[in-house]
Order: sequence, then C-alpha cells, then structure tokens
Amino acid sequence: MTSTRFPVIDSLRTLALALMITYHLIYDLDQWTGLAVDVDALFWFSIGKTAALLFIFLSGLSSGFSKHPLKNGLRVLFFGMIITLVTYVVFPEQYVRFGILHFLGVMMVLYPLIQKLPNGVLILGSVLIIAGGLIIKDQAVNTPLLLPLGFMYPGFATMDFYPLFPYSGVTLLGVLCYRYFFAEHSRTNASVPPAEKSKAAYPMVTWVSRHSLWIYLIHQPILLGLIFALKAIAIIS
Repeated sequence: MTSTRFPVIDSLRTLALALMITYHLIYDLDQWTGLAVDVDALFWFSIGKTAALLFIFLSGLSSGFSKHPLKNGLRVLFFGMIITLVTYVVFPEQYVRFGILHFLGVMMVLYPLIQKLPNGVLILGSVLIIAGGLIIKDQAVNTPLLLPLGFMYPGFATMDFYPLFPYSGVTLLGVLCYRYFFAEHSRTNASVPPAEKSKAAYPMVTWVSRHSLWIYLIHQPILLGLIFALKAIAIIS
C-alpha cells in the first residue's frame, strides 16, 4: 500500500471489523452456549452481511493503492486455505470452501486485469454480475467445481460462502469509487511527506485498519477461547 492514508477508508474498515466481531460473537454464543440468542434474526444477519459487503467494497477501493496486488492476493488466498484446512478438521460437514478470504484473494489476483477495463465496462459488469448472482444462487448443479461462481450442489453446507457471483460486482463498485473519488487525490498527495500524511488519520483507527487481516484471523480463536473459559467456570452455560 502507499503511505497515503484516507481517514474515511480506515474508519470504514474499522467499522467493518467491529460489525464482524459483533456478529461472530453472537454466532458463537448461539452455537456454543445455551443463551437465548438467535444469530439468524434479521438484525444480526444484517450486521454480518453489512460487515462482509464493506470488506468487499473496501478491498476493491484499496486495490487502487496497492503496489503488489498479485502478491497480496496470493497471501490472502494462503490464509483462506488455512481456514479451509482448519474448518475441515473441526467442522467437516460445513467446512469453508470458498469463503470471504478466498474471494478477496482471487479478486486481488485479478485486479491487474480489472484495472485495464474502462469505467463503462465496470459499471455494466457490476450490474450484470450482481443480477446474475441473484439469479443463479438458487440453481443447483451436480458438481462442486462451480462453487466459486456461485452454483451450489445438492446438500451443500458451509460456514462461510462468498462466490464471485454476485460479490465481485461489489468489488467492481469499490474500484469505481477509487477512480472517481480517490485516484486524483492520491496522485496529488504523492509528494507530501509521509509524516504529514499520517496526521490525517486517527492513530488507533489507522492501526486497526492496517492490521485488519491479522485481526480477522485471530478474533475467532480469541472469542471461542473466552466463551469456553467462561463455560468452564460456569459463568455462562
């Protein structure tokens, strides 16, 4: 990433993390305790989906600042495969096959191609991809090979699923947002000393935003550890 920081981007990414952690806490309490919580309630569903859509949108937006999208994408894909392996061992019947990290990694890898497309193509592509994804989400096929595109097979179950259709359409909207609102400003600020650029961001928000991937990776083990510790000492059932 460039040394330029935009407070609005850091703030939105921090908000996405806060919403995600809140949703996963409710999910864990629903799955692993006897507390009267319902993660499937509309409110909590909306919290979780808003967090995911923010991450996807901001990933597309932030790709415009990235100097090494291929390297970053492969790193995110690597962590996605780690999550696949861990969930396959712990939750074999609903392990993660193409979750949000897989999705984000693929889109980062594809960004060098996406950035060559004109704005009109991105706008049309976003509309068609989102519409197409809403159409095919209920279409079942007899192979798991099409899961990344959004086609599910009979009996498919997973803890996390973010296929290219419709969610890559949201990524394209993020790329468009970068081009329309941040690209010129980023080029204008290229000669500003890093020390002056950093003054624009709140230190804690900036720190959380910069370390969002690591926070994503460690927050669930921490939440589960706390829940099982509280169960062990009978604070919660």
